[in-house]
Amino acid sequence: MTTTVERGVAGALDSALPTRFSLTPKTTLAGQLDGAWWPHSRDLSTELPPLVEALEGRLGRITRAMVNPTRWPVVPHKVPATGHTVHVGWFTELDPDKMILLSYTVGRCDLLVIPPGTEPAAAARLLTAAAIPGSVLTAGVLMSDEAATGRRMRETRSSEDTWGKRRRVRPAAPPAPGCRRADDPPAGERAKMTTWRP
Repeated sequence: MTTTVERGVAGALDSALPTRFSLTPKTTLAGQLDGAWWPHSRDLSTELPPLVEALEGRLGRITRAMVNPTRWPVVPHKVPATGHTVHVGWFTELDPDKMILLSYTVGRCDLLVIPPGTEPAAAARLLTAAAIPGSVLTAGVLMSDEAATGRRMRETRSSEDTWGKRRRVRPAAPPAPGCRRADDPPAGERAKMTTWRP
């Protein structure tokens, strides 16, 4: 299930931008991920409040977030969100492409974090793949699989472009004097063809 929720007051600077995320449907199948999030930037102070606001209806009050600092230039210790504060911790052992949210109600929610500059088609594939119930694919595996898919698609487009250029019809060069082309009729028939009149 892919969900897009409009940002509220928390995202005052970019209030026109939607919060882009997907969550696995409620099920007993436990997987490696509970969904994905596609932020608009690497500014955690700006991006986290609208995500928390959008998810609290399903997850309850989110109190903590854990990230790997590799993907976030600045990791604030506390981020204000919808009437409370979310404490943020960073751990270098955590998969760089994953975020963990903790809440009173659900407990833990692991999200794939899709890089902000990702092409929309690739992001859509990742949002869908991360929300498959019971999936054993980790955030790192999904990202490397998508990178391989992107490479294959670019190579396919490139080979199709090359094939299209090769298939263009080029005007045939005139035959050398005394030679005939393979598709020319035999010399006697050629003469008949040119002299016949209705």
